[in-house]
Amino acid sequence: MRLKKDMEIINIILPAIDGAGFETETLKGRPFMLSFLRFASCPFCNLRIHELTKRFDEFGKDFTIVAIFDSPLDNLQRHAAKHLAPFPILTDETNKYYKRYGIEHSVSGVFRGMVMRMPTMLKGIFKGYIPTTIKGSMTTMPADFLVRRDGIVDMAYYGRDEGDHLPFEAVKAFSLQRRYQSPIVGA
Repeated sequence: MRLKKDMEIINIILPAIDGAGFETETLKGRPFMLSFLRFASCPFCNLRIHELTKRFDEFGKDFTIVAIFDSPLDNLQRHAAKHLAPFPILTDETNKYYKRYGIEHSVSGVFRGMVMRMPTMLKGIFKGYIPTTIKGSMTTMPADFLVRRDGIVDMAYYGRDEGDHLPFEAVKAFSLQRRYQSPIVGA
């Protein structure tokens, strides 16, 4: 089932890239983006993590991101640890939460992304994000969820192809909304 605006997120408990456990419940009281990505060596996904890491300071001090890959931990460490992301990167090797969040698979989405986003894919490959080891599903489509302080979805964005993510500027606009800038008083 797809999540929609105004639905409560499903708590996620998964291993992080450093091997420690992580739980989204620990973010209660903070706005964040929950981003479901493809396999760990996907050029589109690594380019996305690179951009989010590089521009993370633009989101404001209270906002964070949780990125989830469809890959085993060792493969995630091999391909994504170099980002040194200031936010949690998790692995959902069994796709438990991919299923619970209604993340889709699409063969046509893979081909559409290869054709329509070829320059982006090449940019990722030239940055060194080469899909040498594909562990996870090639047909997983990305999805991004903007989550309010109370754990309620403000926006659910399901990618139509392998490189389709919520635009950076939309994430930034959400992160900088006045109501998300400081802790809720009297709550």
